[in-house]
Amino acid sequence: MSDFSFYRVVKKPPVAWVFLNRPDRRNAMSPAAWQEAPAVFEDLDADEEIRAVVLAGEGPCFCAGIDLKRTLSWIGPLLGPDQTGGVKRALLEKIRRLQEAVSSIERCRKPVIAAVHGWCIGAGLNLAAACDIRLCSLDAVFCLKEAAVGFVADVGALQRLPGIVGQGLTREMAYTAGEVHAARAREMHLVSAVHPTPEMLFQKAEELARQIADNPPLAVQAAKDVLNHDQSRFVESGLRYVCSVSANLIPSRDLEEALAAFAEKRKPVFSGK
Repeated sequence: MSDFSFYRVVKKPPVAWVFLNRPDRRNAMSPAAWQEAPAVFEDLDADEEIRAVVLAGEGPCFCAGIDLKRTLSWIGPLLGPDQTGGVKRALLEKIRRLQEAVSSIERCRKPVIAAVHGWCIGAGLNLAAACDIRLCSLDAVFCLKEAAVGFVADVGALQRLPGIVGQGLTREMAYTAGEVHAARAREMHLVSAVHPTPEMLFQKAEELARQIADNPPLAVQAAKDVLNHDQSRFVESGLRYVCSVSANLIPSRDLEEALAAFAEKRKPVFSGK
């Protein structure tokens, strides 16, 4: 078990489970989620008894995305009218810290399997994309939601999804912010398999993790290292570029409108300003 506030880590050597553990908020990513992730996966990387990891969500879903209220309070002072160079640089540094949280999954030497049930939105999809393998249950719904709320997806999905589902489908997801249900996710290779229920999903994720763990760990970890090397320069370059684009995009009137519409439970009207 773990002492993290957002994550619950259960080690059952040779497999570890990492649960997003905020079920009352549908595991929405709060500041603690971003701050704790590197320590979680660095610990699993260093634990020689662990050979494979499953990332899953407690409660009704995998992850309902970013916790806008808490995360904006974390970076809110950087979104005010004063947009001098120092403010922009501080915002860039904040975005880089969010990126590092997601990249810590990819850097972990142990293969990580995402077991997705229910909603997997925005930040949740960024987490899943950083995993080595994705499985889901029939109730899973994936969505790259950022464009709908005035952001650009800036923590890794736009860099990693093209290697998983291809450019065309990534662009469709990014531009429309539309929902992708389990059967479609399997068809587009976003997930490797769809299981009827969350319970069966977790069972199959455990079986797959143990199958991986049965192989010589040095060989498995070397395979992950080589596969990551083939894409790491592209991903890192893309992360640095999108960091700059994101910092220049916000704040905007469209972001203000998205937040106001969310608070007022109405459809937003965007002006492109």
